[in-house]
Amino acid sequence: MTQTSASPVHDPDSTADEDTWVAITSDGLSLSDAASWAQRSSCGAVATFSGTVRDHSDGRPGVVHLEYEAYEPHATARLADVAHEARQRFSDLGRIALLHRTGVLDVGEVSVVVVVSAAHRAEAFGATRFCIDAIKSTVPIWKRETWARGSDWSSCSHPVAEPSELGRP
Repeated sequence: MTQTSASPVHDPDSTADEDTWVAITSDGLSLSDAASWAQRSSCGAVATFSGTVRDHSDGRPGVVHLEYEAYEPHATARLADVAHEARQRFSDLGRIALLHRTGVLDVGEVSVVVVVSAAHRAEAFGATRFCIDAIKSTVPIWKRETWARGSDWSSCSHPVAEPSELGRP
C-alpha cells in the first residue's frame, strides 16, 4: 500500500503498493524510522537523503526558520507519482519512502526524507537522487523564509512539472 501517514501504518482499505510510503505531515520526520522500514531481505542497499533547514538562503543571511505549506491531498498524490516514476526508471527497487514536513521548522530540523531500498547500490543511489530532484520540481510545496531582515516566500520558485517530464539520468 502507499503509506500516507507520518508513520507507516497498514491501511486494509488501500489497494496501492505496500512498498511505498509517502506523507505530507506537520509531525517531525525520522530518517532512521524510514530507513528501517525500507529494509528488505531482497535488497542489499538502502540509500537515504535528509534535507534540513539551513541558516541562510541566496541573499538572505541569518535565516531563523522556514514555513512550508502544501495542499496535502494533491502534494501526497504527487509524491506517489514521483515514487511510481522512480520505479519506471530504475530496476530492482524495493521500498520507497518520500516524506515532507509542513509548518514552521527551525534551523537544523528535517524538512524532507527520501529513502530507497534496492537490490544494488547504483539503483538505490540513482533512484534517491531522482526522487529528491523530482520532489523539488514536481510537488507543490511552498516555502516561506524568515531571516534577520524580513520574511518572504522563497526566491527559488518555479513552475510545477510532471515527474515523467523530467530528464533521464
